Amino acid sequence: MEKRRLGRSNLEVSPLGMGCWAIGGVWKFLDIQAGWGEVDDNESIRAIHRAFDLGINFFDTAATYGTGHSETIVGRALADRRDKVVIATKFGFDVNVDGKHVTRYDTQQMVIDRLRGDTEASLKRLNMDRIDLYQLHVWDYPLDYAPALRDALEDLVREGKIRYYGWSTDSVEGARIFAEGEHCVAVQHDLNVVRDAPEMLALCEQKNLASVNRTPLARGALTGKYTKDTVFAANDVRTDPWAVENILKPAFEQLESLRDVLTSGGRTLSQGALAWIWARSPVTIPIPGMRNEAQVNDNAGAMQFGALSAEEMRQIDEILGRVKA
Repeated sequence: MEKRRLGRSNLEVSPLGMGCWAIGGVWKFLDIQAGWGEVDDNESIRAIHRAFDLGINFFDTAATYGTGHSETIVGRALADRRDKVVIATKFGFDVNVDGKHVTRYDTQQMVIDRLRGDTEASLKRLNMDRIDLYQLHVWDYPLDYAPALRDALEDLVREGKIRYYGWSTDSVEGARIFAEGEHCVAVQHDLNVVRDAPEMLALCEQKNLASVNRTPLARGALTGKYTKDTVFAANDVRTDPWAVENILKPAFEQLESLRDVLTSGGRTLSQGALAWIWARSPVTIPIPGMRNEAQVNDNAGAMQFGALSAEEMRQIDEILGRVKA
């Protein structure tokens, strides 16, 4: 597949990015286990290198992931490839590195007040002098504060600390406010074959923003490796009741009905789910989490098949009741 432009930026990225949440290790957000279990850093680095070798040049991490550990590993793995990759990270939460604990700042204003310090901390962990894409991670940040934060991000662009910025949110109105900024180029939001986002995609297309897609494989539920009866480890974020009800359960309920279409042409389930996202909109860039070389090989292989056909997309719409049969 050809590369996709990162919104209205001058950056070209692979149509598939590598999500780096899972390589952060164990940590907590408030009282929720927010990691994906224990990690092997050497295995994580091998996965990043394999992704690069297979044509992936877009890597998405966050200060929260492992309370900075993911950023450190990404920086270490890509140190000698810095001029060949696009690295995105996120900010906006109070990160207790030593305690492996992330909380919200005491006030909304503190997100703005701590922006510069958070930026410097991420730059240090990533071993970079400038962040390619800096994204607000507070998905429900109040709209009243968004313009001031957007302006503060524009200041960081002018100072050379970041190149572009965006927001990781499912709020269309929030994304619209950020999109008014000259250097806002992306919105990161949930999107997968059973969790569509028509209004957000319409906004991204209208404003020429990249649609960076989290949960493209529904946290593993669309890979076929798990079932509704799977018991995840206690330190795995997939034990969170919200994730079970809103992400895992809907995907498990529809997976069998979608299997034949998604695996058409020799694709694996994961590859079919990614192919649906590419066919859904020309601005989409899915970022499935990958923590080992086997996952990288499977996901990156989707690029060899490309997007689903119009007929396959029509079949999926019929199965899911999105159009009349």
